[in-house]
Amino acid sequence: MDFIQLMAADCEDLMPIIRFIKLGVLPIIQIGIPIILIVMGTIDLGKAVLSSDDKEIKASTTRLLKRAIAAVAVFFAYTIVNAIMGLLKSDSNDINTTDWATCWDNS
Repeated sequence: MDFIQLMAADCEDLMPIIRFIKLGVLPIIQIGIPIILIVMGTIDLGKAVLSSDDKEIKASTTRLLKRAIAAVAVFFAYTIVNAIMGLLKSDSNDINTTDWATCWDNS
């Protein structure tokens, strides 16, 4: 028995774990990490502005931009993965993949 069949058979047993990950851990990661990245970038930029060093201000601005892009990527990662999983589910005729995706959707 492969992993996907095992996952489909034990969907009810894994439901609390999947629900905890889906409703507890992922929202914290999706919201918390972008906030932390933007706050860290703002603090770095504030320190650079207070030091009045043009080279440091430029480096901090670049770092803030990179952190903001990373924050947007982290925020949308969960949405993109769910969209891809939905496309794979609709294109698949494999019953095991459909069962696994249904288990994820129902949690």
